[in-house]
Amino acid sequence: MNIQEYFELVWTDYTLRTITLGTAVLGAICGMLGSFAVLRKQSLLGDAISHAALPGIALAFLITGAKDSGTLLLGALVSGVIGTFWIRGITTKTHLKSDTALGLILSIFFGFGMLLLTFIQKQPNANQAGLDKYLFGQAATLMESDVRLMIIVTGISLFVMVLFWKEFKILLFDADYTKTLGFNTKFIDVLITFLIVLAIVLGLQTVGVVLMSAILLAPAAAARQWTNNLGTMVLLAAVFGALSGVFGTAISASQNNLSTGPVIVLVAGVFVLFSFIFSHKRGLLFREIRFRKNRTDLKLMKTLQFMYGIAQEHENISHPHAIRILNNFYGFTKGSLKKLENEGWIAIDGQQWAMTPKGYKQAQEMYNQKPINE
Repeated sequence: MNIQEYFELVWTDYTLRTITLGTAVLGAICGMLGSFAVLRKQSLLGDAISHAALPGIALAFLITGAKDSGTLLLGALVSGVIGTFWIRGITTKTHLKSDTALGLILSIFFGFGMLLLTFIQKQPNANQAGLDKYLFGQAATLMESDVRLMIIVTGISLFVMVLFWKEFKILLFDADYTKTLGFNTKFIDVLITFLIVLAIVLGLQTVGVVLMSAILLAPAAAARQWTNNLGTMVLLAAVFGALSGVFGTAISASQNNLSTGPVIVLVAGVFVLFSFIFSHKRGLLFREIRFRKNRTDLKLMKTLQFMYGIAQEHENISHPHAIRILNNFYGFTKGSLKKLENEGWIAIDGQQWAMTPKGYKQAQEMYNQKPINE
């Protein structure tokens, strides 16, 4: 099945429609909430929370003995929230930095989760088979109820974002000023973090513990290259995330033996790479174009400055000595002189060059100098 056939079947096939809608909604909510993680410089938070959720999944299975996705994700949510508060506790109660706290919680919780999974796999009950899908994700297991849950959580997150938009925006850019305005910064910070935890937990079944951080951060990183406006960034990140989910699912379904989660992450990576290169604000291509243009402009200004100095030192610009100096430009800055002529700042007559009144005025404005005749 090729991609074209996939998009034709997605409207009629229940499984394809469910998976596509689920990955699109997941990408959108991760893109929106990932924007706050990127702007708060908490990029590793998603990685730590996703790994911290693993023991919650294992414990939920051990307690209930069932593989109901709702129960397992609830356990992941509890474990992720506990890990988040431990990270906050370590950074506020000790002298350790946030990166150290994130690394500690990530390693400890993930190690504990792998220990529990190993223990579960050795149990005689065969129901434990399939829990490892939460490590790397398995989008094919998405059910309509899972997608419905994603849509509900996305709607709640949107409502909370709209309700607290002003508070979120102020906290992102100036936490101290937010305190002076009387806002409860701790509550706002916890609320943002909780929404990020929710998005991560929702994506574990589709993308998995290992890759969840990428789908959270990649759309936001791509969107950041295109705008300085928070609202625009959140919207672009949601679009990039949704498109990553749709096209990642399409590519995975059109080829054999391609896991959906990794393909979604790779598509999101393509959006990031494209944005890094072609963004008109921060892209490498346009940055190089601006650099070359500025260098050319500087070269023109230096040439014009030199010619203006010659004109000041020689009352008769048509004197053979002055003409000889001007004509020396012809060998090593011929291109610059031609551009100066195109700007109307100099005039050419055969092999002789001279500044025009417009060129004099431009040079005087550049250096705030008085006219020569004054």
